[in-house]
Amino acid sequence: MEYLEFSGKTVEDAVIEACTHFGVTRDKVEYEVIAEGSGGLLGIGAKPAQIKAALKQASMEDTAKLFLQEVFAAMNLEVEIETKLDEVDRVLNIELSGPEMGVLIGKRGQTLDSVQYLASLVVNKEAGEYVHVKVDTENYRERRKATLENLAKNISYKVKKTRRPVTLEPMNPYERRVIHSALQNDHYVTTHSEGEEPYRHVVVTLKR
Repeated sequence: MEYLEFSGKTVEDAVIEACTHFGVTRDKVEYEVIAEGSGGLLGIGAKPAQIKAALKQASMEDTAKLFLQEVFAAMNLEVEIETKLDEVDRVLNIELSGPEMGVLIGKRGQTLDSVQYLASLVVNKEAGEYVHVKVDTENYRERRKATLENLAKNISYKVKKTRRPVTLEPMNPYERRVIHSALQNDHYVTTHSEGEEPYRHVVVTLKR
């Protein structure tokens, strides 16, 4: 954080100078008083007040909100943003709501995943320790997880019945992990991933 020095007749005047310089309101500035200043005798020997001031570092939640507001404005979407930071697990949960969440989710959640990825980049650019960012809307993540787990069970049944491997459509890393996890305790089938991103996919085969 870079501090600059400002002066004025009083400390309050010096603070106003700092706010003007940074172009922000005083709640966005933090400062330390170097000298209180004095009016002298009939103005003779007067000394200005001096402070050193800097912009307050924005919280991760504020940083995420500001970035997402700009993104949604560019997309012409009305979106309400709620954030909650879990400081113990280092997870920033972001919940979105609005009239056009289907557009924001996109095909198989691809748009939502992209927003989450970009938000993570922005938040972690200034974070000292990595923070996992989760962006969700209308409980989409849980609904998608349930759908994938059901798909995994159906594919497992098909592989057992036909005794032939089944290749699933390309999925992102999170969705592939859901499939792997859903079948990891299956006694008859096993899973592995093949291909390169963004076409990497899960293959379900019979155990030998």
